[in-house]
Amino acid sequence: MASDTLALHHNGHAPSYLEYEGKHKGIWGWFLSTDHKRIGILYLIAIISFFAVGVTLGFLIRLELLTPQGTIVGPQAYNEFFTLHGVIMIFIVVIPVIPAVFGNFFLPIMLGAKDVAFPRLNLLSWYLYITGGTLILLSIILPGGAADTGWTFYVPYSVRTGTNMILTLSATFILGFSSILTGLNFLTTIHRMRAPGMGWFKMPLFAWSLYATSWIQVIVTPIVGITLLMVVIERVFHVGIFDPTLGGDPLLFQHMFWMYSHPAVYIIIVPAMGVISEVIPVFSQRTIFGYKFIAYSSLGIALFGSLVWAHHMFATGMSDTAEFVFSLLTFLVAIPSAIKVFNWTATLYKGSIKLEAPLLYALAFIFLFSIGGLTGIIQGALNVDIYLTDTYFIVGHIHYVVFGGTGMGLFAALHYWLPKMFGRMYNKKVAKFAFWNIFIGFNVLYFPFFILGWMGMPRRSYHYLPQFQLYHVISTVGSWILVIGLFIMLFNLLRSLVKGKKVTEKNIWGGETLEWQIETPPTTENFEEIPSVIDGPYEYKQNELASVEEEVH
Repeated sequence: MASDTLALHHNGHAPSYLEYEGKHKGIWGWFLSTDHKRIGILYLIAIISFFAVGVTLGFLIRLELLTPQGTIVGPQAYNEFFTLHGVIMIFIVVIPVIPAVFGNFFLPIMLGAKDVAFPRLNLLSWYLYITGGTLILLSIILPGGAADTGWTFYVPYSVRTGTNMILTLSATFILGFSSILTGLNFLTTIHRMRAPGMGWFKMPLFAWSLYATSWIQVIVTPIVGITLLMVVIERVFHVGIFDPTLGGDPLLFQHMFWMYSHPAVYIIIVPAMGVISEVIPVFSQRTIFGYKFIAYSSLGIALFGSLVWAHHMFATGMSDTAEFVFSLLTFLVAIPSAIKVFNWTATLYKGSIKLEAPLLYALAFIFLFSIGGLTGIIQGALNVDIYLTDTYFIVGHIHYVVFGGTGMGLFAALHYWLPKMFGRMYNKKVAKFAFWNIFIGFNVLYFPFFILGWMGMPRRSYHYLPQFQLYHVISTVGSWILVIGLFIMLFNLLRSLVKGKKVTEKNIWGGETLEWQIETPPTTENFEEIPSVIDGPYEYKQNELASVEEEVH
């Protein structure tokens, strides 16, 4: 195993990254830090804050839809609510959250490195992220109001609306740069900074998931950046790129937008799959089943997921050949995801299960993501998709994939790694109670969307027919249960950072990856001596500093 080696203080202890005082003191020691762990914490604080705003907007949307004629706001405010909810949740929360927080914090440690390849670039990516997120929130209070086009920014809506569209598009463009820099940093770190002896198939599976995700970030994010920039140019200079009244093609916008935004679904979900691949073997006390298949399936998802964008456009009048090809690719992209689900289930089979909160969220991920994936396959069938396009079925599907997938993966990661990050344990009973509130509330909230979609309820509707009200009432009640569960979970985790039981044990869960072999919380540079891999993916050479520590103590 790797040793916890860092230069020792005069009192015999190496400083943790939380205690370290370098060139800058106090709050500036955080805002100007290039330590990958501190940057991960900065992302965590920012993303949880934005997440609270996004949840509040979603809660208000459900209140508005409690009755057929509306409840609390007018149609313009409703359009702004669902647009902001989508923009914040997609671009500011679920796309960056797992790579930016847990990737930043743990990827270098898992690889046996002291930091990422480009620490200053890493800090710049956080400032770009904060700039983009802040500009989107500013659009709410500036004259003109928030964007009202939906999170997809479809033309001609986005070139004709009088709201703060240019500010929103520019902010999303900046967020894209942050994503590209993070992906570039991770790719270089994985290629160049792995510990001696750590070949590709000795990397932890979480690192594999970040590797696949980073390629998508670097390759496809520029496409949406250019697309949104062209909409800004069209609004300012009235150039006919997408606007049909100026000779542009609105379907070109859809192609370019979904060339990024469907792979973005995999930027969202693949890191969460990496979390699940770490949690399940630890809490079933078994070696992961089919390591190479899971590693390759992450790359397979990244590849095939980048080729299926036009299945969002079956109702636009594409050629029969194009529709057939994209339908076939949609079915094929399900295969690598199914491989992961099979291998996770096989890992659990006959394992010595420890039903802690991280595993509960991992199991919820498998269940909810499977529903999201199967409903996606339904939409891949051409004749069915024509009927379901732009109904609430689509809204249910995306929430089961994005929230049921990435959301549960995020909550699993928080409960799995937070004690390691801060050295304090949350209340386990409260964590399990919160989980059941979240799981039940989630299904009561989102499953009625599938029924509404089959009944023909169009999405993004301010008013609706009375026959749909029952399911909207059920859904709104589910939102109350879900929000209560989220509040309990976040309160429990935040309280643990102040009053939680102190954790000094290195390996609280029995994990085998490198982060469980160093101090809790980690020291500033992770390792004094870089560990060496000697055998399997999680077996490391012992350093010599253990004997030094014994002499000091």
